[in-house]
Amino acid sequence: MNHLPFEKELIEMADQDLSVREKLLLAGELSGGYHPEMENIHRANAKRLREIIAEIGYPTISKVGGKANDASWLIIQHAIGEPEFMKTCYAMMEEHSNDINPLHKAYLYDRIQVFQSKPQKYGTQLTPEGVIYPVENKENLNTEREKVNLRALSESDINKIPDAEDIPEIDSKDAEYTIWRKKAGWI
Repeated sequence: MNHLPFEKELIEMADQDLSVREKLLLAGELSGGYHPEMENIHRANAKRLREIIAEIGYPTISKVGGKANDASWLIIQHAIGEPEFMKTCYAMMEEHSNDINPLHKAYLYDRIQVFQSKPQKYGTQLTPEGVIYPVENKENLNTEREKVNLRALSESDINKIPDAEDIPEIDSKDAEYTIWRKKAGWI
């Protein structure tokens, strides 16, 4: 199947997302909550991606090419105000796991888990302090990472990961983040 119009459009949507992000970052306006301009881009991109999915199904590599598949993942990964959309896309990734980049599924799984105050599987998400957010199983972490082509972590890095029991304390450090997650429907 030829979905080249979607290929170009998906890449342009992701590029716009990253361009606005860079502009806000350089202006020092990206921290301190979900910037309205960034949220508008994320919501518009998610809306359009839903329309594309309704037309062609999940934008796999064989349907839209590798670069547009990457762009689709970025759009999904950034649709943080839409938990059900992200979860639905994860289920579609599971269904098409032989036709997507396995890293996409790993990052999305972890992001969804962290937004829900649950331990992640692959160790892709960090706390605000830059430490890996708690994981489901430290002993099998590198095995899980290897399955999706993530580099192995050193024993030292793994030992620095807080335990899952520390999640309430970690999440309680940012009251605005907790309020936002409740409002968005994550918790």
